[in-house]
Amino acid sequence: MTLSWVQIIRLGLVQMALGAIVVLTTSTLNRLMVVEFALPALLPGALVGLHYGIQLSRPRWGFTSDTGGNRTRWIIGGMVALAIGGIGAAFGVTLFTMSFSLALAISVLSYALIGLGVGASGTSLLALLATATAPDRRAAAASITWLMMIFGIAMTAGLAGQFLDPYSPQRLLSVVTVIAIAAMLLTILAVGRIETGVTCTHEPDTTSFMDGLRDIWAEPKTRNFTLFVFLSMNAYFMQELILEPYAGLVFNFTPGESTTLSGAQNGGVFLGMLTVGTVATGLKIGTLRAWVVGGCIGSGSALSLICLTGIIPTPFNFTHLVIALGFFNGMFAVAAIGAMMALASEGRRRREGTRMGLWGAAQAIAAGFGGLTGAVLVDLARTIAPDGQAFGLVFAFEALLFLAAALMAARVIGTARVPENASMVPGE
Repeated sequence: MTLSWVQIIRLGLVQMALGAIVVLTTSTLNRLMVVEFALPALLPGALVGLHYGIQLSRPRWGFTSDTGGNRTRWIIGGMVALAIGGIGAAFGVTLFTMSFSLALAISVLSYALIGLGVGASGTSLLALLATATAPDRRAAAASITWLMMIFGIAMTAGLAGQFLDPYSPQRLLSVVTVIAIAAMLLTILAVGRIETGVTCTHEPDTTSFMDGLRDIWAEPKTRNFTLFVFLSMNAYFMQELILEPYAGLVFNFTPGESTTLSGAQNGGVFLGMLTVGTVATGLKIGTLRAWVVGGCIGSGSALSLICLTGIIPTPFNFTHLVIALGFFNGMFAVAAIGAMMALASEGRRRREGTRMGLWGAAQAIAAGFGGLTGAVLVDLARTIAPDGQAFGLVFAFEALLFLAAALMAARVIGTARVPENASMVPGE
């Protein structure tokens, strides 16, 4: 027995819970450190980089859940660690005005827990989806769960933004605690009893972890796609830690307004993903490669215009440009996921999970490196230029990375369309 559409959507709720906690730690807390507490952007960049760096363990978490025979416990246990880390990170931020060393120690421990939680819960969840979903539903299942995660991010950012103003440490802790506890409860209810009712479609791979990793790295397609993931995700995440500070420093957004802006951006991501899912999957228009390239070029163009808004008067609305950036980011991301699902089954058999783990690790490295690089470049640029120009230089550099990713995608991604049987609309 494989996962039904209802069960796939239930697992998507876990992805939604993951995104709800992570968006607060990577966006809201980061903005508070840079704007309200006047800390260098390098600090939140390093903390977020730590949480992504710990996610290098993703292939090992996938291997552990494969051999352990109980993915549910790792999904729930990881979510508990993530929730505790999220609450701890918020508490750490409130202490920076009283004791920098204590606040830093709590923040480091909390972001480490966040990385462990996301790695354990997220990887085990994807492993359960990969092994318990019928082959003709895998692409649709990945798209549905990803869209639900983005929806959770956008909804949380929007709602949290409404409750954070006027800002106070007590209000921050209350908002984060409520979201973290809700995410834990939702995960327990959503994933409960699913694993016991399905039969995995793949037998466990008895090859050792390192031997399996060497096997797939020897495959040119896998290796080249890994490099594409690293480059494109660098571009995707470089603005993650600096967009809200940019809104606060250049456009005078309040903490609540900048958190709402993050929600609007992720709303754009959701619409971009939904557009590709509807047009490419439902209407069979365009190839995955064309959607990836178009999304990368559109993202670079939106970043170029965002760069100009902080330097010279333009007729463009800053919030609308951020939504456009999210839309093209969503186009690129969901098409890249489709290409990833297609490539995961190519090459040596019974290595799908290892390939997904490798690409997940490449994404984690790029996310941490890209976010940290953006923060460091902004700090350096602000020493020699006004805020608008300093942030604009980094956005312009990110736009160039997106154009480079578009060129690479044109070379490494095939021209395959979404499979005919991979409808995103649950029909059973």
